[in-house]
Parts: sequence; structure tokens; C-alpha cells
Amino acid sequence: MNVLRRLWYAVLQQVARVVFVTLFRIRVFGREHLPRAGGVLVVSNHQSYLDPVLAAVGMPRPFSPMARASLFRFAPFAWLIRSLYAFPVQRGSADLRAVREALRRLKGGAVVLVFPEGTRTRDGSVGRLQAGPVMLARRARVPILPMVIDGAFEAWPRARPVPWIHPIRVACGRPVAVDAMGGDPEAVMTAIHREMCTLQHRLHGLAQRENR
Repeated sequence: MNVLRRLWYAVLQQVARVVFVTLFRIRVFGREHLPRAGGVLVVSNHQSYLDPVLAAVGMPRPFSPMARASLFRFAPFAWLIRSLYAFPVQRGSADLRAVREALRRLKGGAVVLVFPEGTRTRDGSVGRLQAGPVMLARRARVPILPMVIDGAFEAWPRARPVPWIHPIRVACGRPVAVDAMGGDPEAVMTAIHREMCTLQHRLHGLAQRENR
């Protein structure tokens, strides 16, 4: 069963790669920073509904997205995203079930994806990050991998009902060993936020050079 599920994931990932390369000219930088094995907590900004796919489409390991519970209300769509390793979280509350599931997967060696801004950006910038991922990473004893998605806000902003074609870039920073950093979780997330803003700035610079 696990073999079939991995094959299903790989097939859909390849289809998504073709779609996003063709329509959105997606490019992924820093994928070598994703550890080849072991649990990893990927912390990404949230620009659009496309983000869970954008985060995982160019990566060499399957991602387990923590997705808001309302996405699981429609049974066929719930089946699809569960088959792609997503699991629900009640947004705006201390969802202990989601925390336990995230810990179980991280300790089992999975790559878990979270969007600590809590909601999609309103202007394309990286918003304030919640501190929950630091506590998750510490309890599971896994690194945090900062990730930035850029261009998805222009492709599908909150006010637009459907996406529009626009180049998209994804960049991964170096893994952060939160145990080694110590200190308050808010301070750790502030440092990770700075790293994500730096990554986004670099992506903006790359886009400007390519458009000259």
C-alpha cells in the first residue's frame, strides 16, 4: 500500500511539474538544502492556494502539508489531499490532534510543511510568523527548513477567483537546528523570518535581472 501511495504521489508530482514549468515557468533554488533523510519541518510563507503544491513540486522527498480543516469537508477533495499526505489542522485554535499527528510524522522521518503566517498574505510580503513550529521542531528533535514562495501572490491574489499566469520562484534556506539556537521561540522565529525575507529579496533581484 505504501509503495502504491508513493507511486501515486510521484506520478501527480511529475504532472504538476509539467504544468507549473509550462504555465508559470517555476524555478526552484536551494533544494539541496533539504536533508536527504530524517524528519524535517518546512516553514514557508503563504501567498496563494497553490502554495502546498508549489512547495513540494520541485523537491526530492514527499511533503506532508498541514492543511486547514475546512479543505477536508468535500469528501472527494479530502480523499485526494489525504492521498498526498496532507492532514488537517483547526486554524486559530490549539489543535492538539494536529500537533500529535505532526509530531508522529516528524519522528517517523517525514517532511512536514507548515505555513506559520496562518493565512494568505494580503500584499505579497512575508508576514509575522507564529512560534508554534519552534516548539514542534524541538519536541520532535528535527531541523526547520525555511522556504519562500514568490510570484504566487501575483498569480493568484486573495481577491481573484482564479489564478493567472505569472512566473513563480521557490527558494530554500539552510536547515536551522533550533536546539542549538536556544532562546525564546518568538526570537527563533524572528531570525527565521529575517532569513525568509532575505530569500524573497534575492528572488526579487533575480526576477528583475531576468526582465531586463
